[in-house]
Amino acid sequence: MRPKTTNRRIRLIAGAVCAGLAAVTALSACGGGDAGGGGKIKLSLGLFGNFGYTDLIKEYQAAHPDIEITERTASYSDHHKNLAAHLATGGGAADIEAIDTGYVAQFKATPDKFVDLTTVGGDKLKDRWLGWKWSASLAKGGQQIGYGTDVGGLAICYRRDLLQNAGLPADREAVSALWPTWQAFFDTGKRFQAKAPTGVKWMDGGPTVLNAIFGQAPTGYYDQSDKLVVDSNPALRAGWDQVVDAVKANLSAGLLYSTPTWNTGFTQGQFATVTCPAWMMTKIKDQAPDTSGKWDVATVPGGGGNWGGSYLTIPKQGKHTKEAAELAAWLTAPEQQAKVFTSQGLLPSTPSLYDDPKITGYTNPFFNNAPVGKLFTDAAKKLNPQYQGPKAGDVQTEFGNAMQRVEQGKQDGAAAWQQLVGDVAKLQS
Repeated sequence: MRPKTTNRRIRLIAGAVCAGLAAVTALSACGGGDAGGGGKIKLSLGLFGNFGYTDLIKEYQAAHPDIEITERTASYSDHHKNLAAHLATGGGAADIEAIDTGYVAQFKATPDKFVDLTTVGGDKLKDRWLGWKWSASLAKGGQQIGYGTDVGGLAICYRRDLLQNAGLPADREAVSALWPTWQAFFDTGKRFQAKAPTGVKWMDGGPTVLNAIFGQAPTGYYDQSDKLVVDSNPALRAGWDQVVDAVKANLSAGLLYSTPTWNTGFTQGQFATVTCPAWMMTKIKDQAPDTSGKWDVATVPGGGGNWGGSYLTIPKQGKHTKEAAELAAWLTAPEQQAKVFTSQGLLPSTPSLYDDPKITGYTNPFFNNAPVGKLFTDAAKKLNPQYQGPKAGDVQTEFGNAMQRVEQGKQDGAAAWQQLVGDVAKLQS
């Protein structure tokens, strides 16, 4: 899942939805555009962050002069909440709406609200995507509500200069060797903190690290029967305790991902490492453009895992659903996913690209020419997707809130966990 402005995931979805809707606006009117009277078809794309669609929309509009596309972007949480409200009231949704991995199970439970993409050509496109990516957005009745955009993967992005200032290596192979496990990652953090520049912490905040650790577990918040297992899943409690210990060791800047203070943390260099799914690279570049060359990318402790990835969906309430579906199919085609990866770093969900030399050989100059193409495609090939239950996005938000209470000194780890379990249980009812 990605968080927005206060949660990247919803922000990415809002961005992808807006971009898709923008493209759809050229093909269909999302939320009101029309082609009556010889005017252009207006499509809107509802997104929650930077989906990398700006140039693609220009390209699509140039090839389809009868279509005008607009993006509308909201924070991660607001995007998904607004989408749920628009679907419930039957109006206000964009022509194309992005949905994060953490929320797709919730929305596919009401497939009647969306165009079944298998009825508009999607049945002929399914082999574009990783099998699990296609299956994750399939409703129980077989309706396909969304085309996959990206997958997250996992790595660690780190500030080379800050590690060097604390007497640690900066070379990515040497850095990766420092942390084969999460415990080794936190132990390295203690070494860093002992000599860290004033005001700089080892990691941005507990919630981002929690998401990575949880993303590596065989089972996450839900079991396959959609039962919440937060209180009974030992992997979640073990990860929670590890991060609480790191917070107690003063390794965390105490920031919640995709909030304004977290964005400022990038700008001011308040932390040395951040859990880094592929889409995080765009986040870093957007928030701290002056730090080009200071960042690098290392392997993630524990190896593998996933955080994030989204889908483009077509609400039935749109006026131009056919054109919107065509735009969504185009935006998520391998050719466009390749462009988004090399421009924004979002990892394609189309495996035909994983052996393409233009992708595997891609290095990112912002991140000290890190071989991110090979790093993330290798990770994608090994990725074992974790089942996402109906309200996984909301559960993730509750974990972030609980860890914030610990970081802000409002509760200790045990009390915060106890409240968390109760708060999450209310989501099941």
